[in-house]
Amino acid sequence: MKIGLYGGSFDPIHHGHLILARAAKEQLGLDRVVFIPAAISPFKQNRIPAPAGLRCEMVRAAIADEAGFECCDIEVLRPGPSYSIDTIRQIRDDEPQAELYYLIGDDILPTLDAWHEIGDLRKLVAFVVMTREAICTPPGMPVVQRRIDISSTDIRNRIACGRSIRYLLPMSVSHLIEQNSLYLNE
Repeated sequence: MKIGLYGGSFDPIHHGHLILARAAKEQLGLDRVVFIPAAISPFKQNRIPAPAGLRCEMVRAAIADEAGFECCDIEVLRPGPSYSIDTIRQIRDDEPQAELYYLIGDDILPTLDAWHEIGDLRKLVAFVVMTREAICTPPGMPVVQRRIDISSTDIRNRIACGRSIRYLLPMSVSHLIEQNSLYLNE
């Protein structure tokens, strides 16, 4: 069993996340891709994210009809900052025979060595860099690359300015954002 673990804020999840997850699934021959929304990202404490439960709901809505994609609320249910090592240890206990691939965005690379217990984490997973542009990656890390110019930051800014977000994310996610009046004051 090959499992791709896709952690992130997903604030909000958008087509860029989904396209890269699909590409990783196909390119790496993954049986499943598990989206893991972070409750509190240790590296993104400069802004208050949408409520974690609501971000999980957006992920579930976005992947509802996608075979092989699932959402795991393990980090949302655990108190304190969302450290990947804690999540991976728990998943490793549940899936002792699985090959675990940790899918990270290229924006994470500059801080990767500062991750909590990164040495132990590297022993438990194979990191895969997912990028929306051409970049240099560390040797030995597989890369999944698609040219996609969509970001959660841009989506939040567009909402705050009253601009359209149509075609940037699934309509089911857009409806949840609208119903919950998210990102209006970014």
